[in-house]
Formats: sequence, structure tokens, C-alpha cells
Amino acid sequence: MQKNKITVVGAGNVGATTAHIAACQRLGDIVLLDIVDGLPQGKALDMACASPIYGTGQHITGTTDWADTADSDVVIKIIITIRGLVSCT
Repeated sequence: MQKNKITVVGAGNVGATTAHIAACQRLGDIVLLDIVDGLPQGKALDMACASPIYGTGQHITGTTDWADTADSDVVIKIIITIRGLVSCT
């Protein structure tokens, strides 16, 4: 059975938590995307290191490259500014 590919756009606390919940629920492989280089990669590495605790086998990728999101089955967009939540779709 093929796994779903889930992209979460925005690797801040809300986006990373969303990606973590999706991984814990074994909803599919996760791509965490952000414009800040190093942020999504670090958060994805943290989640991947914790995955044996939860018994998940999902592949978790952190990236700043939209090309890594190709063929995603689901895209969750989390955009937050200093004034608060702008979009969560």
C-alpha cells in the first residue's frame, strides 16, 4: 500500500506540531517546508529522531525547496505573522 504524502507549509511551532501529529497518527510521509533555511530541516530531524518512541515509520523531510512537495496528496498551509494567524488551510 502506498503512503500518502503530506506537505506542511510553515515550520514554526504550529506547523511543526501539525506535522508531528500527522506523523504520530501515521497519516503518511511528511514534508515540512519553510522559507527559513535550517528551520524545517532541524524540526524534521527532531521528529525523525523521536519517531522510534512513537513507533512511526514515516519519512520526514524538512526543506526550503518547493520541488520536494511534488506529488503531495495533502497540503496544509500555516502562515502566521506578528499580528497572529493569517491562514490555516
